[in-house]
Amino acid sequence: MPDARFSPLPGFRDFAPQEYALRAYLFSVWRRVAQRYGFAEWEAPTLESTELYLKKSGGELPTQLFRFQDQGERDVTLRPELTASLGRIAAACQREYAKPLKWFEIGSCFRYEKPQKGRLREFVQFNADILGEASEGADAELLALAIDCMREFGFTAQDFVVRVSDREVWLRYAAEHGVPEERVGDFLAVIDKFERDRPEYCQEKLDAFGLRREDLVAFIQNPPAGCSAHFDRVYEELCARGLEDYVQLDLSVVRGLAYYTGLVFEIFDKGHTLRAVAGGGRYDGLVGTLSGGAVDMPATGFAMGDAVIAHLIEACPAARALRDAALRPHSCDVCLVLAAPEMRPQMLALASVLRDAGVRVDLPLAPAKMGNQLKRAEKIGATYAVIIGAEYPEVELKNLATRESAHTTPDGLMTELLGEADEA
Repeated sequence: MPDARFSPLPGFRDFAPQEYALRAYLFSVWRRVAQRYGFAEWEAPTLESTELYLKKSGGELPTQLFRFQDQGERDVTLRPELTASLGRIAAACQREYAKPLKWFEIGSCFRYEKPQKGRLREFVQFNADILGEASEGADAELLALAIDCMREFGFTAQDFVVRVSDREVWLRYAAEHGVPEERVGDFLAVIDKFERDRPEYCQEKLDAFGLRREDLVAFIQNPPAGCSAHFDRVYEELCARGLEDYVQLDLSVVRGLAYYTGLVFEIFDKGHTLRAVAGGGRYDGLVGTLSGGAVDMPATGFAMGDAVIAHLIEACPAARALRDAALRPHSCDVCLVLAAPEMRPQMLALASVLRDAGVRVDLPLAPAKMGNQLKRAEKIGATYAVIIGAEYPEVELKNLATRESAHTTPDGLMTELLGEADEA
C-alpha cells in the first residue's frame, strides 16, 4: 500500500504515462487549432507578484490565491489565470509585433478552491487572445476558434452551446434602474451567480438595489430586440462561417472577473451537467491599467480548462472514440526481439542505426523468453517486431497487427521502415 502521507495534495494530480497521454492529446488539439487560426504561442512565469491579480480582478479570485511571502519578502502568488500576465507582457513588448496580436498559451494555473468534479486546485488552461483590435471581427474570430476547438474534439451542435452575453446591456440596465455607479460591480456579481444561487438568496442580494428577481428573469428570458448591436454583428459573422447553430444570446452570463468590459461568453454542455467548459470575453481596459495608462490596447480572449473538457469527452461517444484512437498505445515503431542472446551486440548496433534514421525503437534490457518479448511488443503498441536470431544479418520482420512476417536484411529493414514513415 502506498504511504498516504506522500499522495498528491487535495486538488492536485499525478500524471502517469496514460494520464499524461490524455493531457498531451488535449494539448495537441488546442495547439493544432490555434495554429490553424494563425495564433502564436507564448508563456509567462508560474509565480507572479500578487499585486498583478489584485489590480483589477474582482469577484472571488482574490480569496482563492495560493499566496505567500518568498524569501526576499515579496508578496507573490502562483498564477490563478493568465490574462493579467498576458496584459503585462503585451504592454511591455507590443511594439515588436504586428497588430493585432493573436496569441495562445497552454499551462498550469492554481486556485485554492474546494476540489470537485471539473474543479481542481492545479489545472491546465488553454488561453487564446486577440489584442489590439476592437472590432466585432476579433470577437467573432475568437468565438470561431473556441467552437472549432470543440469540434476538433468530436463535439457537435447537439453536444454543446456557446452562451454569449454583453456586459454593456447590463450596464445600461443598471443605469436605467438606479444602481449607483460605484455599486455596479456588486450588481454584476449578483447576475454572475443568478443561476447558481437559490431564488430567495438571490432576492436578498437584489433587495440592496431595490430590484425584483422576477423582473430580471423576464429580462433574461425575453431580451428586447436589438439590445446588443455588438452581439448582432458578431452573430452575423458567425453565420457567414456556418457556425450559427452553436451560439445563442444569453444575458445570464456576465463572467465574474471585474476586467471584462463588453461581449462575454461561456461554453456549456447541452445537458448542463458540468460547469462551464470555457469562458472569456472582451477586456479593453486591462492592458491600459497594467501599463499605468502607457498602452491603450483593446483585447478579447478566452480560456478552456483541461478538467471539465476531459469529463465531457468521456461522456460523449464520438469525442471519446476520437480520444481513444489517439491514445492507443504506440510508444514505438519497432520492438527488437532477441532470439539468440549471443546476438545482443548486433541488436544494439541495429537499434542505433534505426534510431539515427528516426525510427522509434524499443529493445529488451535484460534476457527474456522470446514469447514474453513478443507479448511486451504488442502491449506497448509497437507496429513491428524484428526478431534477431543466430541467422543474423537475416532478421524476421513481423507486422503485429496483421501477423504477416517476412525475412529481410538490415538494409531491407531500413527500406521497409523508412518507406512506411514517408507514407505516414
